Amino acid sequence: MTRLIAGNWKMNGSLAANRDLLDGLVSVPGVEMAVCVPYPYLAQARQRPDGIVLGAQNVSEYAAGAYTGEVSAAMLLEFGCRYVIVGHSERRALFGEGDVMVGRKALAALHAGLVPIVCVGETLAERDEARVMEVIDRQLGAVREVLGAAAMSGVVLAYEPVWAIGSGRSASVAQIAEVHGAIRAWLDGHGVSASAVRILYGGSVKPDNALELFDVPHVDGGLIGGASLAAADFMAICRAAAGGV
Repeated sequence: MTRLIAGNWKMNGSLAANRDLLDGLVSVPGVEMAVCVPYPYLAQARQRPDGIVLGAQNVSEYAAGAYTGEVSAAMLLEFGCRYVIVGHSERRALFGEGDVMVGRKALAALHAGLVPIVCVGETLAERDEARVMEVIDRQLGAVREVLGAAAMSGVVLAYEPVWAIGSGRSASVAQIAEVHGAIRAWLDGHGVSASAVRILYGGSVKPDNALELFDVPHVDGGLIGGASLAAADFMAICRAAAGGV
């Protein structure tokens, strides 16, 4: 399975900074590379290096209509997007997106021909209460309920422990291995073709820990936040995903 490294720029960038960043990227053999940019920069990011695919950070659950401020999956497709992030913890926590809404957004993406990167993960309090898989079971279950088991094999999953995002604190190798293995088992146990689903890790992935993280069983790539804003760091992470070459 080809590893996927997706950079999530979040609400960062400018026309000048974006150009410098994109100019510093080059495709890495054996790794699929994506940049998920803010909506206003999708047109600019179409002029990206060959071999790097485009993604967005959010999508409407609606196809069209009187939904001021929303962006549909069909619109993203017109700009050349292949991927779209749905259910990121910041969307859940700051903008009130619930599990069912995440499922509906994933469905809208799939119907338009996009691949949703569905984010799941627990808060620090939930981990301390030993509720990690209870939370992830709820999050995955809502997506399966909306999509159905067959269609769920067409998504990418991203495990992002909320407490590790932007904190500089990555989950331990043992923690990542446990959760990624449990997610794979969950898929198998719920009628989803687990071998078809890539499970990314996200949460303070950096050049100095990337090799170790990508060596963890069932880690099929990474969803990269802050480190995706520096071309050298993002390239180092992509090379680590290719085995350090």
